Amino acid sequence: MMKKIGFLLIIIVGGHILSVRAVSTKPNILWIVANDLSTDLGCYGNTQVHTPHLDQLAKEGIIYENFFTVGDVCSPSRSALITGMYSVSINSHNQFTKFKKPLPTPVVPFTNYLKKAGYYVTNSKGIQLENTGFYTGYNFSYDAEELFDGTDWRNRAPEQPFFAQVHLTYAHRPFKADPEHPVDPNKVALPPYYPDHPLARKDWALYLETVQLLDKQVGEILERLKKDGLAENTVVFFFADHGRPHVRGKQFLYDGGIHSPLIIKWPGQLTAGEKSDRMISNIDLAATVMNLAKLDIPDYMQGQDFLDEKTEKRKYIFAMRDRCDGTLDRIRAVRSKDFKYIRNFHPERPYTQFNGYKKWEYPVLTLMQVMYKNGELTPEQAHFMGTYRPEEELYDLRVDPFEMKNLADQQEYQKTLLDFRGELDRWLLAVDIGEYPEDSVEILEAKKIMQEEFITNMKKKGLAPTVSDEEFLEYWKNEFLKNP
Repeated sequence: MMKKIGFLLIIIVGGHILSVRAVSTKPNILWIVANDLSTDLGCYGNTQVHTPHLDQLAKEGIIYENFFTVGDVCSPSRSALITGMYSVSINSHNQFTKFKKPLPTPVVPFTNYLKKAGYYVTNSKGIQLENTGFYTGYNFSYDAEELFDGTDWRNRAPEQPFFAQVHLTYAHRPFKADPEHPVDPNKVALPPYYPDHPLARKDWALYLETVQLLDKQVGEILERLKKDGLAENTVVFFFADHGRPHVRGKQFLYDGGIHSPLIIKWPGQLTAGEKSDRMISNIDLAATVMNLAKLDIPDYMQGQDFLDEKTEKRKYIFAMRDRCDGTLDRIRAVRSKDFKYIRNFHPERPYTQFNGYKKWEYPVLTLMQVMYKNGELTPEQAHFMGTYRPEEELYDLRVDPFEMKNLADQQEYQKTLLDFRGELDRWLLAVDIGEYPEDSVEILEAKKIMQEEFITNMKKKGLAPTVSDEEFLEYWKNEFLKNP
């Protein structure tokens, strides 16, 4: 059985009802996928970053203000994205499993349906589409030659519709400076969970400059689409795989890790310049593309077409964190527009348990570890650096958007806490069916690889893997603050 969705759409955006007329031909569909990006764009209200191309795309399309990823790191999030399934439902919830397994029957990447329907399906990494090779990040076994037809939509047959994924490395670390539009570290607005320190300001400013370089690449892709005469019959999606690569961002289920931008432009079909506060999960993109291509949505698919007015709007978003590299964890979250509930299945472990990637790449992590030892952090900042964490966290996002004040123990919020507990419990029983705990051989292999990569990357910095936090902090200061 397949879910049949009609093609005459009605969209409610920003309080306005928009009729979307049916089109006689299948549209081209372009995904521009950023790495490690939160809503740090001019069109989302950030005044410190210069993103003219994405701002223009937003003026010509719709901004979705409540777009969330099911995973807080690459592999689980991208596995969910390409299948329309929660990664825990398809056993792809850990980051970079070495011994990958096939998807459970009947789940397949939704691009299979597009290919069978006559779409030319491409996948490319970077803006030079011709010779980039495929990039996926999927945490299951697959044959790329079966999934994709090529890397460049120009190689399709005449009049053949295409579905293209263009994956951009920015804003992944290491960050890169933008000499044309440097960001003044003294003027950046740091989140309150960051210490106001020159190193933190410099790191944040470099992140924003990397976002600006991303914006330039988006502009080049859109210009190529225009030059090819395809801009008017192509639905353009811009989004990210998960949130920013900062402390309390990537690899965590706070909004910094799972709240990302989503902009959609469909000339002549969607009203330009609108904003939507609809709750959307990244697993919804697969079903939405299926309907745009006039295809039936498989019954097994957990995502939903959010452009279809008949689809019931999500009240909650669910997100998950499991093993990242060799760092073991299990965290689940439920988010509504007003509240976030987080359940830590390993409260005995610190938030900042060792992760090789974060240790060699995040200067502010080492900064905060040193400041914590010296008693220089605020109580809220110090809490995140402690040796354990609460089993439950509850945040009122209306008054606490940075998720700093845990309300789980407060009496006046017990009804809300019970409601969110129940929502998560029901979701765990119905959806969270992936292998846990993971096979011990896989875990040992992941820890071995992480340690080897940590040693290698520390050597590149001229440092021993046993370097003290204080010595490592001096390295970062010399690296970023020598030319203040």
